[in-house]
This record gives sequence, C-alpha cells and structure tokens, in this order.
Amino acid sequence: MRQLQSQTGGDVSVEVNAAPGEDLTKILNDLRSEYEQIIDRNRREVEQWYEVKIEEVNRQVTSSSQDMQSSSHQLTELRREMQNLEIELQAQLSTKNSLENSLAETETRYGCLLQQIQAQIHSVEEELASIRCEMEGQSQEYKMLLGIK
Repeated sequence: MRQLQSQTGGDVSVEVNAAPGEDLTKILNDLRSEYEQIIDRNRREVEQWYEVKIEEVNRQVTSSSQDMQSSSHQLTELRREMQNLEIELQAQLSTKNSLENSLAETETRYGCLLQQIQAQIHSVEEELASIRCEMEGQSQEYKMLLGIK
C-alpha cells in the first residue's frame, strides 16, 4: 500500500488559462442601481397617476357641491313659489266664496222685491179690473139716463 501511495502521491500542478473573474460587486451594484431607477420611475408614475386621480375627484366634488348648492337654491325658490301660489289660491277661494254669498244675498233680495212688485201689480190689476167694472156700470147707467132723457 505504501508503494502505491508513493506512486500516486506526487505533486500535481495544474495551470488554467481562464478569463479573469467578473467583479460580482460591480454587477450587483449595477443591478441595484437599475432596480432603483425602475423603482423611482414607477414611484413617479404612481404619484402622477395619484395626483391626476385626486385632481379629478376634487373637480367632481366641486362640481357636485355646486350642483347641490344650485339644486338647494332652486328647491328653496320652488317652495317659496308654491307657498305664494297656495296663498293666492286661498285668496281666490275666499273671494269666490264671498262673491257666491253676495250673489245669493242679491238673488234673495231681488226675489223678495220681485214678489213685492208682483203683489203690487196684482193689486193694481185687481183695482183696475174693479174700476173697469165700475166704469162699465156707470157707462150703462149713463146710457140709461140718456135714454130716459
């Protein structure tokens, strides 16, 4: 065994012609700076997107607020107009009732006056008929007297 060991136990020297090794630190630093640039670019894009979205939301809020304020003002004006129309309606109904009552009173008064006038006309007609009868009687007496004479 010793003999075998002595035969195989020599020094071996191997020379390798290899390209010099790449500097891993430089490669890692390059990758790190590339990723940092990508991260910065993505962060700026996200910030710009966020600012645009916030600006859109602010515009919508402002627009909605103005619309709501306009609608509120319009609602107030419509309520006022409705109240004025209600008041005018009540006034017109009151005037109508007053005029109807006045018409009923006038009709009643003129009905009474008409009855009184009709009663007077009837009385005058009776008196006229009585006078006519009397005149006819006097006319016949007059004719008789003339006939006697």
